[in-house]
Amino acid sequence: MSADERQPSDLPQAVRGHPRIRAYVRESYAVHRRADLGTDDVAGLHAWQLLMPDAGCFTGLTSARVRGWWLPPLPEGTPIFLALGLDDPRPMRSGVRTSRHARPMEFEEIGGLRCASVPETLLACARWLSLIDMVVLLDCVLQTKQAGVDEIEAVIKPRRPGGLALRRALALADARSESVFETLTRLLHVFCDVDVEPQFVVVNEHGEEVARLDLILIGTNAGHEYDGDEHEQAPRRVKDRRRDRTLERLGYVRRGYTAGDILHRGVAVLRDADRSLERPHDPSRIRPWLDELRGSLFMPSGQASFVSRVTPTVPTRQRQPSDGGSAA
Repeated sequence: MSADERQPSDLPQAVRGHPRIRAYVRESYAVHRRADLGTDDVAGLHAWQLLMPDAGCFTGLTSARVRGWWLPPLPEGTPIFLALGLDDPRPMRSGVRTSRHARPMEFEEIGGLRCASVPETLLACARWLSLIDMVVLLDCVLQTKQAGVDEIEAVIKPRRPGGLALRRALALADARSESVFETLTRLLHVFCDVDVEPQFVVVNEHGEEVARLDLILIGTNAGHEYDGDEHEQAPRRVKDRRRDRTLERLGYVRRGYTAGDILHRGVAVLRDADRSLERPHDPSRIRPWLDELRGSLFMPSGQASFVSRVTPTVPTRQRQPSDGGSAA
């Protein structure tokens, strides 16, 4: 049976060279993957993996994407992150960012792809991401129990790039977050000096749980929550209104905020918090949040800065000039 007659599932997921069968599509120069693997970025990694030695692995945001973590919006131009040994040859391809390691990187295989361990992936991400972006990743890892705080702290060692940034983000992480924007909503309050407790359980007069608030402003009866698009759908909207009436009956004030509120109208959230805390409204308290937000991948300015930092410089091969002479 010829290669053209074989079923795609019988063929290798990726090959080097220049295969002349329709089952493969080009991913980069001389590396191809099976077309039936899909069109997403993860599918293409099977081809990129061929450019690494057996001890090499994907790391950073590439490993995080394979693992299905919560991620900030990744801009076009985000490279593929590879972890290699000190003496391993570097793939001469654009769109690849390599890190060198004196010791073999600990990795695991996920769907046929070698990915750095969870703590190593986080450390690699911390080299390039902002504080807010890193807290999003850490909340996901802690919430899904893919690694514990002790395991993450174990990779933070002197002189390891990303260590200080990872430690700072870990201090703000919380395993109780259940989504990207729950994390962002919490951080907005924290940076505005508003103490909150995530996943606050509301009980009725009989001690029975009747609701769970994303955040309760400590010392108040005000609950602040993120309302995603699903809250606008009819069945969910009916359920939410019933829940709101229960909270009101029990003496709680529930406020819902959209992604636009969190990212672009944070002062309005701060004003609500100041009113519940019965403290004078000071719009300048929003500045620490805005300063951090501008550097994150949730803002165009942060995306541009990120791409500038991570875009590797690939040396171009210079053609030797001809002296124009002829053989003697």
